Amino acid sequence: MDFDAASGYLIQRLRRELNQTLSYHCVEHTLDVLDAATRLTNLEHVGPREKKLILTASLFHDAGMIVQYHDHESASVDLATAILPEFGYTKPDIDEIAGLIMVTKLPQRPYSHAEQIICDADLDYLGRDDFFILSFRLQLEWKLNGIRDTSLAEWLDIQVRFLSDHRYFTNSAIILRNEIKLKHLQEVSQICQKMNPNS
Repeated sequence: MDFDAASGYLIQRLRRELNQTLSYHCVEHTLDVLDAATRLTNLEHVGPREKKLILTASLFHDAGMIVQYHDHESASVDLATAILPEFGYTKPDIDEIAGLIMVTKLPQRPYSHAEQIICDADLDYLGRDDFFILSFRLQLEWKLNGIRDTSLAEWLDIQVRFLSDHRYFTNSAIILRNEIKLKHLQEVSQICQKMNPNS
């Protein structure tokens, strides 16, 4: 498995082919998730082969956005299946990567340790200081792509529900991110209450 070569190839394609209206699901998001997955695989003491599979899945998890917005995970699996044999990945490798990609689909329902890691990496930002920036990038992306045009109050309400329903799965992500995520939930909830005092 030549991860470095596969990574270089896919990042170049994402830079060329992703629609500029993807203000959240852009190349930076892929690199961000890859960085979070690298951190978590190290903290969770994952073996070398499993680590490479998780990192490859992180790299490809939103690549299907090149093809389609809705159900992009399935398109991501199709791309991985077509591309990865050229970089020395076997069918069993690709089958595992496909499963890891599909588990990032919301709502997340991971079972294996590897699935828990990629899910936590994908939503790492919920417990970081750049949460609000990335949240509003997603709001803009929804508007530009005709997913949903929300008012500020509607968007913040969506964020309250999402943060309330979300949970981190690995011990490392819980330790690193959960406290700040809960702080964001409290802050957004307070803003919502001030905007809708009678609700």
